[in-house]
Amino acid sequence: MWYRSIKGQTLITLFFACTSACKQDTPLSPLSPEEAILVDSISNTTISQWSYYYTHGAHLAGKNLSMAEWTADRWRENGWNSSIVSYDVYLNYPVNKSLSLMYSNGSILQPSLEEAVLSEDETTSYPNRIPTFHGYSASGSADAEFVYVGSGQQVDFDRLVELGVPLEGKIAIAKYGGPFRGLKVKNAQEHGMTGVIIFTDTAEDGDVTEANGYAAYPNGPARNPSSVQRGSVQFLSTYPGDPTTPGYPSKEGSPRANYSQVVPRIPSIPISYVNAIPILSALDEYGITGTEVNRTSWIGALNVSYSTGPAPNTTISMSNLMEDTITPIWNTIGIINGTIGDETIVIGNHRDAWIIGGAADPNSGTAIVIELSKAFGKLLSQGWRPKRNIVLGSWDGEEYGLVGSTEWVEEYVPWLTETAVSYLNIDVGTSGAWPYFSASPELHTIATDVMKKVSWMETNRTMYDIWFEFTQGSIGVLGSGSDFTAFLHKGIGCLDVGASGSSTDPIYHYHSNFDSYHWMSTFGDAGFLAHKSMSQYLSLLAYNLADQDVIQFNLPNYGTQLDKYYEDLISTINSTSQTVDTSALRNAIDEFKSSATEVQALKNQAIATNDSRLVTLVNHKFRDFQRGFVSQGGLPNREFYRHLIFAPGLDTGYAATTFPGITEAVEANNASLAAEFVQKTADAILVAANILKT
Repeated sequence: MWYRSIKGQTLITLFFACTSACKQDTPLSPLSPEEAILVDSISNTTISQWSYYYTHGAHLAGKNLSMAEWTADRWRENGWNSSIVSYDVYLNYPVNKSLSLMYSNGSILQPSLEEAVLSEDETTSYPNRIPTFHGYSASGSADAEFVYVGSGQQVDFDRLVELGVPLEGKIAIAKYGGPFRGLKVKNAQEHGMTGVIIFTDTAEDGDVTEANGYAAYPNGPARNPSSVQRGSVQFLSTYPGDPTTPGYPSKEGSPRANYSQVVPRIPSIPISYVNAIPILSALDEYGITGTEVNRTSWIGALNVSYSTGPAPNTTISMSNLMEDTITPIWNTIGIINGTIGDETIVIGNHRDAWIIGGAADPNSGTAIVIELSKAFGKLLSQGWRPKRNIVLGSWDGEEYGLVGSTEWVEEYVPWLTETAVSYLNIDVGTSGAWPYFSASPELHTIATDVMKKVSWMETNRTMYDIWFEFTQGSIGVLGSGSDFTAFLHKGIGCLDVGASGSSTDPIYHYHSNFDSYHWMSTFGDAGFLAHKSMSQYLSLLAYNLADQDVIQFNLPNYGTQLDKYYEDLISTINSTSQTVDTSALRNAIDEFKSSATEVQALKNQAIATNDSRLVTLVNHKFRDFQRGFVSQGGLPNREFYRHLIFAPGLDTGYAATTFPGITEAVEANNASLAAEFVQKTADAILVAANILKT
């Protein structure tokens, strides 16, 4: 679902400019015999074959049983115990849609709402290709004047209200970027608007645009003008999963709740930038100009003024018809049982896509996980068995709202609470050559150390070097937007890893027909070498978490990160006129840091003495401590999100907010709620600290 966009950012150097003479900043770390087997078992040739399979058949959620079975067969061939777990969930599918622009002089423009068929890219012409649409969009029609609302974030609407721009009864025109697309629709709905049209602006594409002289795909690396971003418009920051079964698994006969809290009541349609231009141009000279609006990212890169409108007597007529259904989805699960039954590592990737292709999202990750299963199969064939259980999950329904993984977690939460050590997620495994990751803090050290064991794309540079060059050592904080979400908010530490392009790399057509095998093998990762390196990395990381005597967590780093989050919170409070007493939180962090130091010393003692009882004690503390962070109930009006250290922002959907209960109360100028969550967050941290206490 989610991908990392860094277009417009500047990098000091580019990996592709590197030659064999490049300096290797970090020596390649030595591999154990088992690690060498894993690394040597991974082939870019077979990864390409897995990618080809997944990207040449429709696999929309609830319509991909054959791929679920094929995935189980591959894992089974590699020695994994494999099965399929189904859920009966609410989804909707497109039936038809229309859009027309009527000018004040009576002339009408009816843009094409579908993407171009390209002779060079075979899957764009498949007769069963999936039309452009928004998952969970409402059926309905609207005929009204329209207003450009920028990125559709709440602050954009606040600015429009401040400027006196009429919103009620109008149709919203929003650009992608900023908040999750569902929150754009939510914000428009809450302001009385009757429909939403969302387009991709070429400002997202950095330097690689036709305006800068680059040829468009398939003839070059720039965006194909007809590309459209599909996607879900569920209100993700309220809760993910099946909207009709909040908090419990969607099985046959499950009671169904009203889903109006998380699914729009107004229709929405995605369009291309080329079709957005005449709509935006019709607003030129009407309302407030983009310059006068004076909002960050309001003005994009198209040749229009980005005026708000509305334009008198210039209207849009839109209709959207969806088929609502309760339908099965299928998760594929693979298991290697370890020698320690109550410690488990889970690795997951979703399989469903909005399109026939999905070469980057999600099937770069899918191919990487298939190859990982093959590498572990090689170890199994030689008699190896891990200390901890390793579970693979191929999730269905992620694109609609993390449905398959959420339902599975809700069904198996007692077992996960008792055994889960970490969840490792890979979604867009590769859309370019630059690795990045987000993770809960206990995983930061092992995640970067393992990078030093991988030769990146068969060069003389380590993955760590390339990652550091790309990110300057920045590790993301987990928000939402992919399948780690349900695990994290049950108190299970998570990591989400992938690789993307830079501001000068070919444009990745997110959720478009052009996210295809042809694009990947021509522009995204020709040779599938980034796929190979990512599979080696994920395999080594899983191996080290599953097979070391003592779980390789760095607990003092969690304390270090809590200090940083606290500093950010104080800055947020100081930017307002409020006074919030955070002493309870400060004291709790200090207590946690003391416990983390103690347990780290206990870890070192366990390693030095090889005392099996001490090893088990440390490992269980490491496994369990984050359950404390979810021990105090959920966030206000979105109880699914229980992790009080980080959660998706209420008006971002993807991006994380740290100490979310406190931070969002402060931003809402709600002093009593802020005080309540200072205490709840402090209590959660103290529960975690007490679990670690030696």
